Amino acid sequence: MKKLIYVAEDEKNIRNLIKSFLEKEGYEVQAFENGDLLHDAFLLKNCDLVILDVVMPGSSGFIICTKLREISDVPIIMLTARDTEEDYISGISLGSDDYFTKPFSMVKLTMRIKAMFRRIEMEGKEKPKGVLNYLDITLYPEKFSAFSNDKPLSLTGSEFNLLAYLLENKDRAVSREELLNKLWGYDTIVETRATDDTVKRLRRKLAESGSQIVIDTVWGFGFRVK
Repeated sequence: MKKLIYVAEDEKNIRNLIKSFLEKEGYEVQAFENGDLLHDAFLLKNCDLVILDVVMPGSSGFIICTKLREISDVPIIMLTARDTEEDYISGISLGSDDYFTKPFSMVKLTMRIKAMFRRIEMEGKEKPKGVLNYLDITLYPEKFSAFSNDKPLSLTGSEFNLLAYLLENKDRAVSREELLNKLWGYDTIVETRATDDTVKRLRRKLAESGSQIVIDTVWGFGFRVK
């Protein structure tokens, strides 16, 4: 079956361009003039991936991202006309999976979408992982739940996958490139700030939970847990 993609973009030319290009790539695409219409459609029928403009009439892309994350782990890509660290961090912190600044290459957007779907497909083929325990942290990958000192630990999908991967490889340092490839499905040409920002958020949540786990930065390379 074709993958279904929802797009919310108030600029008609961009909206039509994205829809036309992705349909030529074999995807089914429904495009909306604003995020509220997309959210209403999602409540009626889930899709496989969401593309959200940040600034739109009605609810912003950030608000729609937050609402979707309350009910789904669907991959979300944010689009913005402003190339600012604040916008990027806001989008990633709210649970989006990627971030594109306008103007962007449709070819690169399509490659990123294909990489996301490949990663999801590979994860589906993998055998369910057993319970992960390390110090005071317990992860249940099958249930996608995490506990710190026996108390629930609220993590986004990216944060959970990152922590699980670091715990599975706790005996060694893991490079940024490896994390990008294994968890996000990207190659090394992609900026590594997605990894760094996710690590920052994860460190903060672990500290707030009272966990003993520390995520060390291996300068010029990547990260490891201890």
